[in-house]
Amino acid sequence: MVLGIALFLNILGNAFFTHYDLTEEKRFTLSKPTENLLHGLDDVVYIEVLLEGEFPAGFKRLQRSVKEMLDDFRSESGYIEYTFMDPNRGTVKDINLRREELAKDGITPTNLRVKEAEGTSEKMIYPYAKVSYHGRTAVVDLLDEQARGTNPEEQLNHSISQIEYNFANALHKLQIGVKEVIAFTVGHGELNELERKDLVRSLRAYYEVGTFNLDSTTYISQNVKVMVIAKPRTKFSDRDKFLIDQYVMNGGKVMWLIDRLNVELDSLRRTNAYIPLDYPLDLDDILFKYGVRINPDLVLDLRCTHIPMVIDDKGTQEMFPWYYHPIAFPNTEHSVVKSLDGVNLFFPSSIDTIKTKTPVKKTILLTSSGNSRIQPNITRLNFEILRYDPDPSKFTKKNIPMAVLLEGTFPSLFENRITESMEDGLKQLGQEFKPVSEPTRMLVVSDGDIARNLIANAQGQVMPLGFNRFERYQFANKDFLLNAIEYLRDDQGIIEARGKEVKLRLLDTTKAEAEQTKWQLFNIGLPLVFLMAFALIFNWVRKNKYARDERL
Repeated sequence: MVLGIALFLNILGNAFFTHYDLTEEKRFTLSKPTENLLHGLDDVVYIEVLLEGEFPAGFKRLQRSVKEMLDDFRSESGYIEYTFMDPNRGTVKDINLRREELAKDGITPTNLRVKEAEGTSEKMIYPYAKVSYHGRTAVVDLLDEQARGTNPEEQLNHSISQIEYNFANALHKLQIGVKEVIAFTVGHGELNELERKDLVRSLRAYYEVGTFNLDSTTYISQNVKVMVIAKPRTKFSDRDKFLIDQYVMNGGKVMWLIDRLNVELDSLRRTNAYIPLDYPLDLDDILFKYGVRINPDLVLDLRCTHIPMVIDDKGTQEMFPWYYHPIAFPNTEHSVVKSLDGVNLFFPSSIDTIKTKTPVKKTILLTSSGNSRIQPNITRLNFEILRYDPDPSKFTKKNIPMAVLLEGTFPSLFENRITESMEDGLKQLGQEFKPVSEPTRMLVVSDGDIARNLIANAQGQVMPLGFNRFERYQFANKDFLLNAIEYLRDDQGIIEARGKEVKLRLLDTTKAEAEQTKWQLFNIGLPLVFLMAFALIFNWVRKNKYARDERL
């Protein structure tokens, strides 16, 4: 009977996957949007994980975590099938052909240094998975190269925490079938093609990315999933704002990346000093109506990046903190910015939130540090500020908002002020004016340069978005914008899985070495003590039993 029960339980265990999640952060529990996504599958999803072979312990943990997550997926949907494959198996010719095929899908290997008894060796690994559904394929990057860990363990830990989101996000895009459209506005001096090249290149992995000119259109289609207004410099007419307004009223999402003041570091170097003027955007009224105001000022922060300055006649350069280039960190656990590194901003302004006629939730995503201040736009800018050590008594402002997420139903800017030409235009399109929006979202950032990558040379090569050429450091500008776009367009709430955090519980090596002898004795001696106690009790019970039997 015991053997039969054990056999039956093993058969059930192979047929069904289940477990109890006793972890503090519920790392093995799928989020509700992911479960809903899996329940909606209507065909087989085939997942090929390219993470097979001999790896160090860290990558073995990543491999095991991927398998456990896919088992969780399969427990929710019988349509999930997966396999692990080693791209480095076979002859040299087979491996080279396989690498060429993988490169066509944008899959490039990671060079891993492995410690061995004879020394160290290098191994090319592919921490990727290919997800196929309805004849379409998406590539999932399992190793987060941008994770800002101080060591490889933290990078792997962050990658493991993102496994659910990465697979769910890929499945969602495959379910949609067609690539959603992300559109950048042009015609108002926005960032040009080269200046936004790296961001667009990252978006094109999953989206159709294009541009449109408000002057040459009569309607912004709802096929535009997110509209990005990146660093405009010239005026928006009432007609332009009306198109944007009705796009929002119909549920459109907008990312406003706005420079309120016209100030550039290169311009300041040429003139040594000037007073920054407002960009004539004429966007104050529409942003105010939606619930925010970008003030005509500059945020200075002691937590900032550095710039080089010549300090003598020989041309010697020295790095100085440039308070107008703050490093903004998240001030919330929101999924857009959770676990995000610092974002490098350039001459940002402060943002105020405004009470609106309709319910709009305002979430401040990026703020200054606890040592910052606001400088009005009437102040002359120059480099004299670098001659003296900063006076902390002047940097007393805390957590000045510089990026705000707005969610809810927005009031129209043109309520009770729509013109006849605007009404005629809507009638020609077969539409009616909407005074209140559908539930939607938008993001307002008081810096347009957050989306601008540096141009490396005249041939059109660009540096990664967020790379600071003076600090030689990669900030999280691109991660922030990609996360924000994902959140704005995510109607299913899948990005909720991105907020998962797998806590890294590392061994205290110092304490372990200090208490090594104690724990060795404990681990070896305690089992022996239990064994001896069991033997004594057993012999005592056995002796008493047979002694009682003899008396009887």
